[in-house]
Amino acid sequence: KNMITGAAQMDGAILVVSAVDGAMPQTREHILLARQVGVQKLVVFLNKADQVQVSDLEIIELVDLELRDLLSSYGYPGDDIPIIVGSALLALEAVTTNPKIKKGENKWVDSIFDLMKAVDDYIPTPEREIDKPFLMAIEDVFSITGRGTVATGRIERGMIGIGDTVELVGLAETKTTTVTGLEMFQKTLDKGMAGDNIGILLRGIQKLDVVRGMVLSKPGSINPHTKFEAEVYILTKNEGGRHTSIFKGYRPQFYVRTTDVTGQISKFLSEGEEIDMVMPGDNV
Repeated sequence: KNMITGAAQMDGAILVVSAVDGAMPQTREHILLARQVGVQKLVVFLNKADQVQVSDLEIIELVDLELRDLLSSYGYPGDDIPIIVGSALLALEAVTTNPKIKKGENKWVDSIFDLMKAVDDYIPTPEREIDKPFLMAIEDVFSITGRGTVATGRIERGMIGIGDTVELVGLAETKTTTVTGLEMFQKTLDKGMAGDNIGILLRGIQKLDVVRGMVLSKPGSINPHTKFEAEVYILTKNEGGRHTSIFKGYRPQFYVRTTDVTGQISKFLSEGEEIDMVMPGDNV
């Protein structure tokens, strides 16, 4: 659940895999999920390299090849994806012992520098939709004594400023409120824009009025819906999905931005024709 709501908001991802164990079943699940929710770019970190004996270094090469094949099988460019080898634990210990450590002084710390360079080089800075109406899915909510209710989340599009009017939409009756404060990483802001993870202080809104999964939006820019049509892929058993068919009336859990709700499938369409059931591996 957390992986789904998190992955849906990523611009890119670091896939961490043990250099000792190689790809595990959850590695496949994470790659598939990243692909399904539209994460275009991945960088791989082969962790725990310090636990590989010098005489067994070819294991790292085998894990590298295995991962590239696995990534390619899910539609990623396996041959091109950067794979960095290192040890997060030993890098952390080195930095804790010497907070002023520099690149070139410790190979494990260097591996983290290499990882971040790969992220900078391989994962492009996305173009933010700052010219579109403001929209933010709410991830969490809390109260500040004497100030009011704060909704946190990642701004999906548009910009927001102190004094702006916003609507609280979804899961309950739509409410209108005013932004009285903005904060990001414990710093007060005048404005926030698409891509920012931000806390928004809302006037006249109680904590009980706000639920994870609601969205804040520019007034009149969106409407909530309880029925929709979607193109879906049914996971196979090997991909962590089902091994039996699904029929009309099935009640799955729907994950939409930061919320999850139980819904019902009322109709299946395949190539424009209505069908009664679908099998694992089907696109409908």
